[in-house]
Amino acid sequence: MAEDQRQRLLAELIGPGGDFEIGTREVGGIPMRVYTGGPATLRDVVLFSSGYGARDFLVYQDFRCSYAEHFRLVAGLARCLREEYGLTSGDRVAIAMRNFPEWSVVFWAIQAAGLIAVPLNAWWTDAELRYGLTDSGAALVFADAERAALIGREIPVVAVRGGASVPGARSWSELMASLPADAELPDVAIGPDDDATIMYTSGTTGRPKGAVGTHRNHCTNLLNTVINRRVQAALDNGGVFPPMGDPAAPQPGVLLTFPLFHIAGLTTLCFTTLAGVKLATLYRWDREEAGRLIVEEGLTSAAGVPTVMRDLVEQGDAVRRLEGVNMGGAPIPPDLVHRIGALGTGVTPASGYGLTETTSGVVGNAGDDYLARADSVGRCVPGADLRIVDPATGDDLPDGEIGELWFRGPNIVRGYWNNPQATAESFVDGWFRTGDLGYVVDGWVHVVDRLKDVVIRGGENVYCAEVEAALFEHPAVVDCAVIGLPHPKLGEEVAAVVNLRSEVDAAELQQHVAARLAAFKVPAHVVIRPEPLPRTQTGKVLKRQLRDHLGARGS
Repeated sequence: MAEDQRQRLLAELIGPGGDFEIGTREVGGIPMRVYTGGPATLRDVVLFSSGYGARDFLVYQDFRCSYAEHFRLVAGLARCLREEYGLTSGDRVAIAMRNFPEWSVVFWAIQAAGLIAVPLNAWWTDAELRYGLTDSGAALVFADAERAALIGREIPVVAVRGGASVPGARSWSELMASLPADAELPDVAIGPDDDATIMYTSGTTGRPKGAVGTHRNHCTNLLNTVINRRVQAALDNGGVFPPMGDPAAPQPGVLLTFPLFHIAGLTTLCFTTLAGVKLATLYRWDREEAGRLIVEEGLTSAAGVPTVMRDLVEQGDAVRRLEGVNMGGAPIPPDLVHRIGALGTGVTPASGYGLTETTSGVVGNAGDDYLARADSVGRCVPGADLRIVDPATGDDLPDGEIGELWFRGPNIVRGYWNNPQATAESFVDGWFRTGDLGYVVDGWVHVVDRLKDVVIRGGENVYCAEVEAALFEHPAVVDCAVIGLPHPKLGEEVAAVVNLRSEVDAAELQQHVAARLAAFKVPAHVVIRPEPLPRTQTGKVLKRQLRDHLGARGS
């Protein structure tokens, strides 16, 4: 019955005449189901946000900025980019900084000016930053003082926070002081299928690739987010949609711990800007500071990678004040979903499965559905098509069989910047090959592993996520990763690296897994690691690094 109601509500929103009507249009020569209304470009989003006026927008330490002030800065900077710097439509502007509030001003000014934003990983080395700047052909870069000191002066640099001490860079404060107080957005033509961003993949298996996202990609993702929240709100409201944009309702607020250079962080920024939500960020993850912000700012949700959200949940008190905990960026252990549900205070778990190339969540799960199916990443968003493909033959597989996940839809990026070979390998007739393995049952999508990470032990496939989920159920396990190690007879054998909160030996962990999974899936090696597992800045375990380390020590 609940599923019938959900489908009715969704049909009401996206059907003919609905608030978020979907129709068929050609995108890149391929018929796709697209939104016929709503914001068509990211410029439309920031223009709409100006209507929130004096409402708080950005909160960071002792800095606070209203929507009106934010829009004033965006308009002034957008004109500056076109008129003073002489940039024209299609030029690239890079952003290399922590989650400072200036990040938002720069990003939205780039979009309003019809330029292409290039968010760079703030934790890259100097060589990696230079690679991103060179590969993208950026004409200008906005960087915090830490990053500005690394990137040289081959292109103009505006240094944010501490910029006065960076030789050869223009300081943010000087630039802001030069902007007029009453600027309007520049008059530029922007189409839905114009490029908006170049976002670099995590590069765990090689040099990062720049995924080129269009305005349609981002606005589709944004409207998918709005629809999911509208449906969930109606389900919580007895099947009736609550009023939209009620000015008398308390302002929602989100604690954003995803990096803004990551697609999940950018998705959160875009949604908060459209919806008038207060956005609070941190210099670095600090559980106590996060709790203080939640309480003092009256925040209603938190968003981040599973390891950070687990730490927040374990903090206990502050998280019980939230309405939602939104996760992504890495596999989410089912035990964490249940821990959020067990708080018993109406805190709703939610997640979005996706990649940079799918413009964040192409599949989502939330609320009671998530608690009932914590091992599923959810169902496809409106307009997205999914195939489960046999990696060996390229044939489609039926429900229940494991294959590679291929997606198509208006949220899929058009390809990789300056990399036709990688584009041809990953994009086929509009379909994006994710490199993830999974299966579908009754519309519910399950992701079991990365194709390259499957452990093949004596001809049997062992999916790491399944073994990791079993390990996470042990109360002593804080973090874990499962990998394959070479074996002379079996080809590979299963190994687990674990970080513990209390003392427990390898044999007990093996017995714990053996009670839940088949014998061939039980790790032959359990390595207890006292320090945290190596992860990317966006939460993915660096399994190649673990394999190299364990192989070198002969484990």
